[in-house]
Order: sequence, then C-alpha cells, then structure tokens
Amino acid sequence: MNEWKGGPMDKIEKFENTLIHHGEFSNRLYILKFSESGKSKHVRDLLNFAVEQQYTKVVGKIPKTKLSLFLRNGFKMEATVPKFYNGKITCCFVSKFIDIQRAVFEPTSLKTFKNVLANYEQKTGEQIKSGFELRPLLTNDVDLMTNVFNRVFETYPFPIHDADYIRHTMENDVCYYGIFETGKLLAISSAEVDRHSENAEMTDFAVLPEARGKGLSKILLAYMENQMHDAGIKTLYTIARLESLAMNKTFLGAGYSYAGTLINNTNISGGIESMNVLYKFV
Repeated sequence: MNEWKGGPMDKIEKFENTLIHHGEFSNRLYILKFSESGKSKHVRDLLNFAVEQQYTKVVGKIPKTKLSLFLRNGFKMEATVPKFYNGKITCCFVSKFIDIQRAVFEPTSLKTFKNVLANYEQKTGEQIKSGFELRPLLTNDVDLMTNVFNRVFETYPFPIHDADYIRHTMENDVCYYGIFETGKLLAISSAEVDRHSENAEMTDFAVLPEARGKGLSKILLAYMENQMHDAGIKTLYTIARLESLAMNKTFLGAGYSYAGTLINNTNISGGIESMNVLYKFV
C-alpha cells in the first residue's frame, strides 16, 4: 500500500518514515508499516499526533521485534500472525484506546464466532460453474468494479468507491479478480501484496446480493491463493468483519487460522465494527 491523499476518505501517508492510515472516517490511526529505525520516541510521536487529531483508537501492524516499544507505551496485543514477515518474523496487531468508551465491547458476537470456530470443518473443492468467467481485473474494468462496491458496501475503510483510488492501487501491488456471468461482474476480491515481506492481505470481497449463495467468494479465494503461491508469497491473511459469519466461514473452510479480534476497529458497512484476523501459510 502506497500513499493516498485524494478524495474525502482517510489518508494514507508517511509520518516520520512510518506508513499510516488515518482520519475521521474510522476515527483512528492505523500503523500500516512501522519504521525499521523507529524507537520509543517515535511511538510517542504517533500517539501525540493521534491525540491532537482527536482519534479514539490507535492500532498498529508491527513486527514482534518492535513489540516492547509499544507495550512500554500502553499498547496491548489484539492479534498475532506467525511467520508474517518473510516466513520468519511474527506480526503483532497492537492497539491503544485513547477514548476508553471505544473499548466497550458487547461479547455476544465474539462468543457466536468462537462457537463456529470450535465446530467448523475445512472444506475444499469449490469449482466455477459453466457460464461463469473468472479472471484478473484490469483498469478498463474499474467502472464495473466501483458499481459493485457501491452496491455491496455502504461504507468501507479504504476508498474503493473511488475509481482513481482503484487505479492507484492497481499500480501499487494490489491485484483484483472478478467473476462474470454473460458479461456482468458479479463478485470481486483482491490481494494486497507486500513483495518485500512476502505476505498478502486477501481482501475487498464483494458479491452482488443476487449472486450470493453460489460459493463465489470461495472460488475467488482459492484462485487468489494459487496466484499468490506462484508469485512466491509465503503468508496470507485477512481482516474480516466479526459480524460476517459467512465470510469468516469462507476463510476457516479454506484452512485459515484465527489470530485474534481487533475491537471496535473499522468503519465498514455503515458503522464501526470489530474485525477478526485470520492467516494461512502457502
């Protein structure tokens, strides 16, 4: 993910050599890539910036080698993904609630998910049916893509409703895939590839309401996994809505492991929601 400052959505930009995603939309500061040279002062600078902007949460995706810096500054760990960086170093998702009210969490949804987690079996073998076409999406598909995203997501943490943003990400290691029927785009997903760290986020799953129940997300996920394996990616992960049991089941069924839950983390589908982190090695 590279810098993005266009449009009304939250910005993606550098702060003292750390890539951050921040703004009023999700009312948070999200550390996407912490500076390799970052020290405790850098963590404090990030916190001070978040306080100045009146954000209510800071969340970070950091290597375990930097964990002690954040723990000393009041962060707690919400999720961990082993072998995240180059198949070796663990990734820690850490957070600090600046406004304690944002940390208030009703646990029913998490209990429901954990019941699913305890009883869900891996399922494979979804095949694309006759009459459907699965292929990578290109710049000339962008208008079709934004139409689908607008129908599926009332809100989203990144500006996927913006055609310019989609084009920007296509030029910066985000690979999009789609399933068509008679020329109509029915379903989308993407892989946000970090080639330097050899991992990829499996994200942006959007299926039109009239096309649901056909296993299209599972087909897209399996296809993307093969593409990432062929590209030399070692670790796949996703950040899925806790409330979306169907999406969680798609990943669990494909052999992903649960890493933890990011509480009241992301503005998606009309409000701030908690998100599950899941991962898989390929």
